[in-house]
Amino acid sequence: MREEVKTAINELEQAFCSFKEANDQRLREIENKGTADPLTEMKVDRLNTEIERAKMAAESAKKRAEAIEVAINRSPYGSLNGSEYKEAERFAVEVKSSKIDIDEYRSYKGAFWNYIRKNNAGSPIEEIKALSVGSDPDGGYLVTPDTSGRIIQLIQETSPMRQVANIVTVGTDRLEGTRDLDEATTGWVGETDARTETATPQIGQYTIPVHEQYAEPRATQKLLDDAQFNVEEWLATKIADKLSRMENSAFVNGDGTNKPTGFLTYPVGVPSSTNFGVIEQTSTGAAGAFAATNPGDAIINMVYSLKARYRENAVFMMKRSTLAEVRKLKDGNGNYLWTPDFQTKQGGTLLGFDVVEAEDMPAIAADSLSIAFGDFNAGYQIVDRQGIHILRDNLTTKPFVKFYTTKRVGGDVVNFEAIKLLKFAV
Repeated sequence: MREEVKTAINELEQAFCSFKEANDQRLREIENKGTADPLTEMKVDRLNTEIERAKMAAESAKKRAEAIEVAINRSPYGSLNGSEYKEAERFAVEVKSSKIDIDEYRSYKGAFWNYIRKNNAGSPIEEIKALSVGSDPDGGYLVTPDTSGRIIQLIQETSPMRQVANIVTVGTDRLEGTRDLDEATTGWVGETDARTETATPQIGQYTIPVHEQYAEPRATQKLLDDAQFNVEEWLATKIADKLSRMENSAFVNGDGTNKPTGFLTYPVGVPSSTNFGVIEQTSTGAAGAFAATNPGDAIINMVYSLKARYRENAVFMMKRSTLAEVRKLKDGNGNYLWTPDFQTKQGGTLLGFDVVEAEDMPAIAADSLSIAFGDFNAGYQIVDRQGIHILRDNLTTKPFVKFYTTKRVGGDVVNFEAIKLLKFAV
């Protein structure tokens, strides 16, 4: 498996070298003749696609290797390490906080998955009693902690914002916090000079409500009765897929109405203590494109519009088609701004900063905000309401059984200084 990873990384390196050679030829043709040969353009596009394929192959090989390593090293609780220990520790905390002892929990989990397959009609009294431990008044049931954790983990793996933003779990319907926007005024004085009163800084407040999102995977009762597959894994995957797609869009473009507020929805401006709810934008110098001369300058200007304390943890965020165009850019010394990450991270590095691919970012067009840059951990807050809730419905769409699942989540910008946007405009 290590050889497979090494081979995939070598293919990525070779693809990038071929791409640079073809793109250099394209740039020379533009410089000499004002336009590139169509065949050269086609070659560059083909090699750009080859980079994407090689990058995905390297990522896939690395994930398979990691999965095999985890399986080989899996050990009983008490001798775990790394992420396995953290997951076991989280599970223990959740069970403890829910006031369910281990024996009760084991009974509940067994009853819950029997409920998924068969409903609880005609179940033994002991099974119904065990299931009632996790019940809500409306007849639904809370997903068992380990399955709930698996769903959240799958969402985190597929949702780019969850990879970089700050996440907190609350037990209420909103998160409230404070913003320290002002500074205390100071001055220089002599030993015996009079001291006058200085201004006191003002504290602001923000509130992020949680909104309800849902998924409704379904299966036939016959399939559930005869299933030779892992129903738990299937359900977790289906739910995570639906919830993650909803979240991805809302964290980027959400209007705040029954959904999180996206970071692209705020007005343009330079944040200040009197006008904090704005996000600074840098322009490329051309409508729907990079500038014809020194096209990479716009990205460099964008990087250095971000304060140094945020640059340390900053990342770029853009969709795959935008990244394909960025790969073609050079600085004034002829160096490519983008380089592949041979540790097989997602999007390579741009000016030394990681690139996160987010397909909910807009494609390049006139006046589009197609590239974001910033410390999203400091700038964007995701709020999860504790618990995932599921209701089994085997009546309304016979012969299908629906699993109506709800999860509550909120999101909003909390530090507008920490995020910058690149606008494809003059």
